[in-house]
Amino acid sequence: MKNERIILGIDPGTTIMGFGLIKVVNKKMEFLQLNELLLQKYSDPYIKLKLIFERTVELIDTFHPDEIAIEAPFFGKNVQSMLKLGRAQGVAMAAGLSREIPITEYLPKKIKMAITGNGNASKEQVAKMLQSLLGLKELPKNLDSTDGLAAAVCHFYNSGKVEVGKSYTGWDSFVKQNPNKLNKQ
Repeated sequence: MKNERIILGIDPGTTIMGFGLIKVVNKKMEFLQLNELLLQKYSDPYIKLKLIFERTVELIDTFHPDEIAIEAPFFGKNVQSMLKLGRAQGVAMAAGLSREIPITEYLPKKIKMAITGNGNASKEQVAKMLQSLLGLKELPKNLDSTDGLAAAVCHFYNSGKVEVGKSYTGWDSFVKQNPNKLNKQ
C-alpha cells in the first residue's frame, strides 16, 4: 500500500448526493473537502442521473482519488425509493469505473459502526464524530455531505482488512463479480 492516497466517499441520492474526500498520508487521515450536489430543482430523473455522473467525473478529474467508497442503498419499504437510490449509486459507480478507480460499497450500518461504534447512530452523531476526528470547524446544514465523508473514513478504517465489502477495479471486475446482473440475450 502506498504512503499517500485519496479516498472519495459518496452518499448517493437523487435529491442530494453527498460527498467527502480525505487524504491518507502514512496511515493518518487529513480532511480535504465535503460538499453536496443539490438536485431538488430538477424534475427529470434522467437529468439528475446525468448530473450525478458528471459531478462524480469532475471530482475524480479534480482530486484524482485512488479509491471510491460508496454507501450501498438500504432496503426500505418503498421500492420506488430503493430503485431511485440504486440508479444514483449505479451512475456514480459507472463514473468511477469509467476512470478505472476501485470502488467499495458499504452498508449504512457498517459506516455508522466504523465512525461511532454504533450501527444505529443518527446522522447527527456521525457528523459530530467526524467533526471531532477530522477537526472540522463547522458542520453543513444538510448532513448528506458528512454521510459521504463517513463512507471515505469507513473505507480508511477498513483498508487492509480481508473483508471490506464488494470491490471493483474496473468494468471487467464488475462483470466477473456480478454475472447475474447482466442480460444474456
